[in-house]
Order: sequence, then structure tokens, then C-alpha cells
Amino acid sequence: MAAATAWRCAVVVGVVIMAAAAMVDGLGVNWGTMATHRLPPKVMARLLKDNGFKKVKIFDADATTMSGLAGTGIEAMIAVPNDMLAAVGDYGRAREWVKENVTRYSFDGGVDIRYVAVGNEPFLKAYNGEFDRATVPALRNIQRALDEAGYGKRIKATVPVNADVYDSPASNPVPSAGRFRDDVAGTMADMVRFLNRSGAPLTVNIYPFLSLYGNDDFPLDYAFFDGGPPPRPVVDNGINYTNVFDANFDTLVSALKRIGFGSLPIVIGEVGWPTDGDKHATVPYAQRFYSGLLKRLAARRGTPLRPRARIEVYLFGLMDEDTKSVAPGNFERHWGIFTFDGRPKFPLDLRGAGRPAMPVPAKGVKYLPRRWCVLNPNVTDDDAGRLADNVGYACSHSDCTALGYGCSCGALDARGNASYAFNVYYQAQGQADAACDFQGLAVVTEDDRDVAQGACNFSVQVAAAALAGAAVAAAAAVACAAAVVAALLALV
Repeated sequence: MAAATAWRCAVVVGVVIMAAAAMVDGLGVNWGTMATHRLPPKVMARLLKDNGFKKVKIFDADATTMSGLAGTGIEAMIAVPNDMLAAVGDYGRAREWVKENVTRYSFDGGVDIRYVAVGNEPFLKAYNGEFDRATVPALRNIQRALDEAGYGKRIKATVPVNADVYDSPASNPVPSAGRFRDDVAGTMADMVRFLNRSGAPLTVNIYPFLSLYGNDDFPLDYAFFDGGPPPRPVVDNGINYTNVFDANFDTLVSALKRIGFGSLPIVIGEVGWPTDGDKHATVPYAQRFYSGLLKRLAARRGTPLRPRARIEVYLFGLMDEDTKSVAPGNFERHWGIFTFDGRPKFPLDLRGAGRPAMPVPAKGVKYLPRRWCVLNPNVTDDDAGRLADNVGYACSHSDCTALGYGCSCGALDARGNASYAFNVYYQAQGQADAACDFQGLAVVTEDDRDVAQGACNFSVQVAAAALAGAAVAAAAAVACAAAVVAALLALV
């Protein structure tokens, strides 16, 4: 038993994975976990390492995810979720959070934590001010707790904000007129002053895709980096802004200048392009966007107001997540540069060498058996009412976002739609027998010809064993961390 425990600890603490060639300087990626079936954390960690990622941003400090990062040397931004902001407004709670989520993993071979994200877009307009008062006190307390625990020089607390916290007035819509949104201007000023004192950057999420989403009048080329001047370029003090990313970033720089902190470091916490769920969320557009972005980062071009600046950027995101909220749009579940099971979607020039290549896929992925749930061929028009109800049920409990207009499965006929809905529910439920009935309207098939639908992918989900593996890895990491900490305390 002791030997087995020591072996597990050695695996978690001492695992070394061969890194790929150097990445674009300052490039990281967001690792989200809102999925019905997750890959084991060590499979995910190897995916990061095999593709050369040296930085990762996660949305909590979940033990399962942290176990995957342990021993990899990947620099991590962990997070205090929005629903904990009020709690860590109490300093005792903040100190406990740091102990449980930073100290716990701060050992030789543990997790290389560099940032703590205090909240995630807490000033988003959609939250109607719910987190406005709690965020800055939480930020102060987390940084104070980091400082008192001896981590303050290496680990900085920051707050990832959405780009909707700043804008330019309608009467002068240019980057140099940037200002913070009226309802959060005071809070943003307080926060920026604190970040400046603590030596932390401001983190901002910028999404050029959203400029196109729902706005057919937006000039398409302006969302990318390679299309030349858009039909109506933004000209500002002699600067010709030819893409929305530069204009957005410099609007923030101007807003910071307006309150006296124009040189505050800025980290791009999220930037990317989805590949499904909307007519503009396509693989070709995503490839075009990333191609232009990565070239610029490799060349260190910066933006007009910060030329030749090294910008730390976290791509969004690593994997598709089939349980993300679709309130902002169906595209939310399709931001990954990899599919849900770790297959790359398109070539990327992650190393800035001018030679895009397919990223390395996830290794060791285990799947459920190759079978699918499809519409019973005996269903007739008389079943139309029951069929609609059951398709609605399936889609309300699984991910049918690919069925939308202009999406990868948007061209299916009614029978194809039903089969897709039934199968995605069946897979999400781990291929349980009872998950492919739908009042006798569905049947299981092992013939892949029954699900051959062109570009539309009738997937087979990741095996349940992968989930069990994640839990084992998490338990091993916790046991290992406890053992190392106990040993250090004994030495002291």
C-alpha cells in the first residue's frame, strides 16, 4: 500500500512530458471544463504540452484540473468564481481560499500558479451590477492573502473584464475617445489604482466575432487582420484602424489614459473564434482569424497606441464545451481549437514560424462503443406530434446547437434532425439503454451508414472510464500535495 501511494505521488509530482518547439511569445490558452464527458486531466495536460502551450487559464481551482497541471511546469491562471466574490470579501475567507487553492499546490512538482483571476467578467452588463460592489474588496483581500503567505511577488491577483466595460461616445466613436462605462467608471478606477500598486495587469476579454454576431451591417473584413482597409475604416488622429481588435484594445488604452494609468500592463484573457452555432461561426473564418492573430503576436506588432508591445494572450478556448450556457448564442459551445475529444479542427501556426500545421491531437482517448441512437425507420407522419415533443426534450437536455441555420448540421431534413437530437442525448447519457427509446420513436444502430450525413458529425462520446480516471488523478494529486506539505512541516 505504501509503495503504491509513493508511486502515485511520484507520477503526479514528477511526470515530465516532452515539450514541442517554442510557442508564440506570451501565448496561452483557456481550459474550460463545462462538458458532459471530460477527458482525464493528464490527457489534457499532455495535449497542452504536446502543442507547446506554456500558459493556461482555468475558471476555478478544481482539484481534478489542478491534478492535471501538477508537475507540468505550465504557468497557470486560476480563478475565484463570481459566486464566491462576496465570501472572500471577508479577509478570513480570502486567506482560507489562498491556503486551499494556492498553498495546497505550491510545492516542488506542484502547479506553477502565476495569476489568480478574481471573478470572471463581473461587471458584465447582463449581470445588472450584481457583483460590482463585491469585486474590488475581493481583489484586495486575495492579493493581501497572497502577499502574507509569501506568494505576492510571483502571483498577482487580477480581474478579467469584458470589453463592454469601456466604449467611445456615439458622438465620437474612435479609440482615442475611449472611456469606462458610466455605471462602473468609479469601480474601474478603484480597481485600476489597486492593480497599479500591486504590480498586476488588467485582464480583458476581446471578441471580434461578437461584432459580426447579430449585425449584418458590420464590415466582415474588419473582424480579421488580413483583409485590408474595411469599407469604412476608422480614422483616428491620423491612425487608420483596419481591424476591430486594434480599435478595441486601443479604446481600453485610451480609457486607462483618461484616469491616469495609460501604461498599465494589459493581458488578453480571452480571444478566439467559434466554429459552429452561427452562420459566421465556421472553421474557415476561425482559421482566418487565428492565422492573422498569431502572425501579429509572433511579429510583436502591438497596436497603434502600443506599438511593438509584447501582449500576453490566452486563446479561447482549448476544447468545445457542450454544457456551456447558450444565453449569449449557440456558438458558446464551439469555441475550441479542438473538438470535445481532443481532435484539432484546422491548421494553426502556434509557433509563429509562418508554417501552419495541424495541432497534435489528444492521446489515449477512450470512447464509448461505436453505436448511435437514430429515428426508428417505422415512424410515420401520424407520429409527428410525439416526435416534436421528444426532439424538444432531447435538445433541452443535450447539445443540439449544430442544428441551427447556417450551422454544420443545419441542412438536415426533419428525420435527420430527429436522429441527431436523439443521438446527442443518447451519447450525453453514456449510451444508457433507456436513453434511446423516446416512446418507441428511436432505435440503436451499429451501422455508421445510418448516420452518414455529410459534414454533420454524429459523434460517439468519450468513455465513462475517462471520468473515473479524472477522479483518481484528482485524489492522487490531493494525497500527494498533503504528503509533501506534511513532510515540509515535519522538517520545519
